[in-house]
Amino acid sequence: MIKIIVDCFGGDHSPQANVDGALAALESTRDLHLILSGDESILRKLLEGRQYDNSRIEILNATQVIGCDERPTDVIRLKRDSSMIKAIRMLRDDDSVAAMVSTGSTGALVAAALTRIGRLRGVIRPAFCPVLPTMNGGIVGVCDSGANVEVTPEHLRQFAIMASLYMENVYGVSTPRVALLNVGKEAEKGDEIRQAAYKLLTETTELNFVGNMESRDLLSGSYDVVVCDGFSGNVLVKATEGAALELMKKLKKDIYSRWIYKMGAALMSRMFKEEKEFMNYQNYGGSVLLGTSKVVVKGHGSSKATAVQKCIEQAFKMQISDLNGKIEEIICKYDHYEF
Repeated sequence: MIKIIVDCFGGDHSPQANVDGALAALESTRDLHLILSGDESILRKLLEGRQYDNSRIEILNATQVIGCDERPTDVIRLKRDSSMIKAIRMLRDDDSVAAMVSTGSTGALVAAALTRIGRLRGVIRPAFCPVLPTMNGGIVGVCDSGANVEVTPEHLRQFAIMASLYMENVYGVSTPRVALLNVGKEAEKGDEIRQAAYKLLTETTELNFVGNMESRDLLSGSYDVVVCDGFSGNVLVKATEGAALELMKKLKKDIYSRWIYKMGAALMSRMFKEEKEFMNYQNYGGSVLLGTSKVVVKGHGSSKATAVQKCIEQAFKMQISDLNGKIEEIICKYDHYEF
């Protein structure tokens, strides 16, 4: 039985979405045991009258909630009874708890995970790796997407190793194609860090490194993993998501601008629904924090029940595949230069 703790407060739709997603994951995944962290009176009320296996769910009472506008260093020290910090402590102290899912403050989660849980052996810095849908029906992982603004070439190699193993073991991608985000595809492009990273990635035999990638090709389906610093990765992911959302808005506006377009849209309604589902990030779970000694999955702040369910399923697959053990095994083959 895999135990996963779910931080049920801090997201835009918490705690309802967290509870609904947790129950859906419990129904879809065998050998899963969930611990819901948060105000017990509220959580019990949300569970009242619901059909679920109560032997596979428990509650960790926590009276405080961390807001997204609070300083991470302050909340770790001052909000020890918050749903997130209590969940982190249980994850650290209880060997039977394998993973944690949260839709709360990203800064607080990263700070708490690094200071309370720590890194895998050999990992210099953990990194976020969200996945996005590609135009050929696949997915692409972006690592890092916000945890490390400044990086070294060795950081980028470790991000590539961790993300490649993640895509292979959790999503079943055979020999993931790894690319380095850069300003051009030529090997000599980019600054000194990118040029040195290109050389390191080429020399790493465990990677299927296919060269540099320009940002416009992210969703092309030609790559399975894109490696970058956290600043560039965050901008890349949010710009891509934003462009897709704005394009959908414009398409809807244009359809309603003329009656003949409305008639055409009515005939294509099924296709539009399918495209909307394809672009809906709620269907792709959260951003995993690769490199921590226990599994941590960060869901989007606006996650609804489906997204929470997918986050829990991600965490479950990471644990049963022994992803962390495989990361340690390969990372420790290479020397690293700082901690």
